[in-house]
Amino acid sequence: QEKLVESGGGLVQPGGSLRLSCAASGFSLDHYSIGWFRQAPGKGREGVSCIVTTDNSTYYADSVKGRFTISMDTGKNIVYLQMNNLKPEDTAVYYCAAVRDFARWPPDGKDYEYWGQGTQVTVSS
Repeated sequence: QEKLVESGGGLVQPGGSLRLSCAASGFSLDHYSIGWFRQAPGKGREGVSCIVTTDNSTYYADSVKGRFTISMDTGKNIVYLQMNNLKPEDTAVYYCAAVRDFARWPPDGKDYEYWGQGTQVTVSS
């Protein structure tokens, strides 16, 4: 059974860092693109970042460019989202999702086949 599981969320002060993990099971991330999305209370879902596993190309929303880094460990079948210099506006539930080959950027969540359950990130002093 194909599954994605996020971890690494938590409470952090403004300016702090967190690293989210997205572990895939039941399928290989080879030939998939992995996207990170987030949804804050009362707001729509936002595409944050994406990595295309076939060529390691990466994409970022303007709001996180220069602060977030997406990467992949193919041996472990895990995608990471390193988040630095976190701001209160980064507070949201973060989801990872997978799509075969590549979907458009900015992403449309409807394109993605598999989703994780989400992990809460709260940035507050």
